[in-house]
Amino acid sequence: MRRWIAYGIAALGLLAAAPAHAQAKSEIAITRQPGILYLASHVMEEHKLIEAHAAKAGVANLKVNWLNLSGGGAQTDALLAGSVDIVNTGTGNLLLLWDRTRGRVKGIIGSSAQPVLLLSREERIRTLADIRPEDKIAVPTVKISTQAILLQMAAAKMYGDAEVNRFDANTVQLGHPDAMAAMSNARHEVTSHFSAPPFQYLELAAGAHLVASSKDIIGGPLSQFADANPVIVKAVRTATEEAIAYIKQNPREALAIYKKITGDKADLDQLADILRQPDMMEFRTEPQGTMRFAEHLYKTGILKTMPKAWTDYYLPMASDLAGS
Repeated sequence: MRRWIAYGIAALGLLAAAPAHAQAKSEIAITRQPGILYLASHVMEEHKLIEAHAAKAGVANLKVNWLNLSGGGAQTDALLAGSVDIVNTGTGNLLLLWDRTRGRVKGIIGSSAQPVLLLSREERIRTLADIRPEDKIAVPTVKISTQAILLQMAAAKMYGDAEVNRFDANTVQLGHPDAMAAMSNARHEVTSHFSAPPFQYLELAAGAHLVASSKDIIGGPLSQFADANPVIVKAVRTATEEAIAYIKQNPREALAIYKKITGDKADLDQLADILRQPDMMEFRTEPQGTMRFAEHLYKTGILKTMPKAWTDYYLPMASDLAGS
């Protein structure tokens, strides 16, 4: 029997797999996707925070390998295949894995509640009502990414529950960097991108315009390792809290770490300006708005079990957080 744990990030989450009765691990692999939504992970990597907190608790010489994957689908496939231990992914993926594994996937802690924005370069697309069947929208993973689920929620709100999948056929699966490149190519079929920071703000600066935001759709902000490794799980939580505190006190230094690790060519001043945008400093530990996702997925039949509370799909160690 395997027990999975997800390291939650308000709009994203880390998922992990390990045998329940195995010896504690000395090396773990953690994934993330592109973007400064994952800024806490870059700070943790640069300052080796997980390793430090694990060592304080008695797990010496822990090796943490950070892997970059383009979307939540690739991350959860890697987790279920056993090739990684912890993955950053969206709330939708966390809920689907929790449901699919009958509660053996759970969250550790949140780390970001930044908004995600739907942008377009097509002048006639000013609201979701303007989207035609031929219009293509880039999302990280079709059907199950946070962005894809937000489109479903918006469709149900606008056109009724029978039309919940109205925009599914419009979506195209592209990682955020590739989607941003597609948006800059006037001949590419993708004319809209349900993006994430910093890509959404770079696209706005390049001439794209706002169509919808996650806060408008959900009505507020967004927001697993095994029994054999409780010390590492606690170290991940503590390291996340420390990384968030670092970001809030040293945002420019945190962005410099992001640029160093990712090789992002964006100007540091431009990234700093992005963090000054409304809600962009929403790095927070409590999962936000996740039950709204659960309600939507259960109503549409994607979730077979409706959680009673957000604590059902987060570890007991997260119960002190003011989540929703």
